[in-house]
Amino acid sequence: MNIIIAGDGEVGFYLAKSLTELNHNITVVDPNSELLKRLEKETDLLTIAGSSTSPQVLSEANVGDCDLFLAVLHDESINLMSCILAKRLKAKRTVARISNAELLTPKHRDMFREIGVDELVCPERIAAKEITNLLNNSVATEFFDFSGGLLTMYLIRLEADSPVTGHSVQELVQTYNTLHVRIVAILRNGETIIPHAGLVFQQGDLAYLISRPNQLETIKQVSGKHDVQINKAMIVGAGRIGRYAAMTLEDKIRITLFEESRSRCEEAATLLDKTLVINGDATDIELLKEEGLQDTDAFIAVTDSSETNILTCLHAKKLGVNRTIALVENTGFISLSQDIGIDTIINKKLITASYISRFIVKGEAVSSKWLSGTNAELVEFNVGKWSPATRHTIRDLALPKGATIGGIIRGNETILPTRDTQIKAKDKVVVFALPKAMEQVAKLFE
Repeated sequence: MNIIIAGDGEVGFYLAKSLTELNHNITVVDPNSELLKRLEKETDLLTIAGSSTSPQVLSEANVGDCDLFLAVLHDESINLMSCILAKRLKAKRTVARISNAELLTPKHRDMFREIGVDELVCPERIAAKEITNLLNNSVATEFFDFSGGLLTMYLIRLEADSPVTGHSVQELVQTYNTLHVRIVAILRNGETIIPHAGLVFQQGDLAYLISRPNQLETIKQVSGKHDVQINKAMIVGAGRIGRYAAMTLEDKIRITLFEESRSRCEEAATLLDKTLVINGDATDIELLKEEGLQDTDAFIAVTDSSETNILTCLHAKKLGVNRTIALVENTGFISLSQDIGIDTIINKKLITASYISRFIVKGEAVSSKWLSGTNAELVEFNVGKWSPATRHTIRDLALPKGATIGGIIRGNETILPTRDTQIKAKDKVVVFALPKAMEQVAKLFE
């Protein structure tokens, strides 16, 4: 696939490097020539220094032969204009990153499609929704629904008192012969491992599970975790993510929102009816204590500084807060943050990549989720009538190394497959795969 990425920073840089691993033809348009030099040193990508709102620059990037045009600059107006121009210059599909969630209404989406913007992605709104979902499910550190919740991916940390710690995958299956979950991957010391029968689970492992609905008690049993009721939360950072999260949560739980910028505080106060908004520095731990940090159930740090978010979450954890969530924009910090005990990491680059991936993967991808701490991906495929996957049982599919099938959705029925399971046309199949395996996996479901 020929893909043009218009960016002005780390989101475009991250997408370019990630998509290169999937063997696409990538061209990067960016006004920052220094960033492009860095990208050229690390990859073999074609780069063009210039504005994506320039028809001449877009023509130089061969936009007329472009299968997918991605505009992911920080300025949404530039992204929208870039997509409109790219579409007029014959780009087949366009995706614009936006920050104003009001544009996501069906009315606005239809309007933008008419003028050339096929898809809109708002990472801040998706991040806020993830935070809300995570507070409603305090066992998992990350989760994602497929087909409206018929299958769910959970990321859990195996604690010392988890009944599976110290036991093998085979022993787990034998002990829980009616287990309604499937472990598709383990993240251990920064390494992604697809489990085999003899793999022994260790304390601190991050396990990716695929589960049928209503299996939360089983998830708690396997992880050694206990459900925590969230009644009070502190949010640090009144940017869009912090405001969106507070707006969603304030009718359900008590929210205190900290922000150092007075103008942001005033803006947040006009939007939030039941949230206590405090103008103050969240790195001042004494201030947080005065406002009841030690009695808080969840602490969410979503400032513009990854370092501040990590540091304040660690302080909150030290004071006994049960649930910590940090916005970490530096992908190099994700594994470290997970290792030192922060419960959940939110990253806008991964959020954007997850949204865009469904347009890039061969085969009919319904949804996808790029996973924190690893470059692996979970993708939900529609199985075509003539798909090669329907010709054999899973045992004989010859799945590439680095891939495993996590679950199958057949109508309203969910199947956690064995090696003898037969995939059928019109099934939806959830697959875990590393980048090197994804292209071969996708061909099975075309």
